Amino acid sequence: MYARRLIEVLGERADVILSRDAEAVIQFETGLGPEAFTAGARTVYRGDDMAAAPASGSHRFSALVVVPCSGTTVAKIASGIADNLVTRAAAVALKEHRTLLLVPRETPLSAVALENLLKLARLGVVVLPPAPGFYGKPKHIGDLVDFVVARILDLLGVDHDLGPRWSGPPEES
Repeated sequence: MYARRLIEVLGERADVILSRDAEAVIQFETGLGPEAFTAGARTVYRGDDMAAAPASGSHRFSALVVVPCSGTTVAKIASGIADNLVTRAAAVALKEHRTLLLVPRETPLSAVALENLLKLARLGVVVLPPAPGFYGKPKHIGDLVDFVVARILDLLGVDHDLGPRWSGPPEES
């Protein structure tokens, strides 16, 4: 749901890499097919298309967000394994010093996963666990999704109005 909402908000600014595993998860979790899920995106790349533009450092992109990011994908990125378009684009982002933002999928996190995430954070990767805040008094699941997507958009420098910002506790009368 985080990825779908991010695509919805970014619209034509979003290029999407859709892995084979993502297609199965999307169908199961959202009931949407790949076309409906990626509707509104500028470009959709197949995850196995290693000749696609994001596989090259000469392709201009300012940021890569992997949402959700499986533990396997975290491990591959941390180890420099670029065997699909997602991990190759992440390798490009690292080598070209572009913003790389990972939203880990698993919980709890094992020591191995934490070490991989720490290694990546030390390389400048932003790790954003999907942990919504409750100070906005969410009323629907969509409010919780928007909280996480808002943090992603903030890190990308994209203006939005997806929810309230923290302004401190209410003053007592």
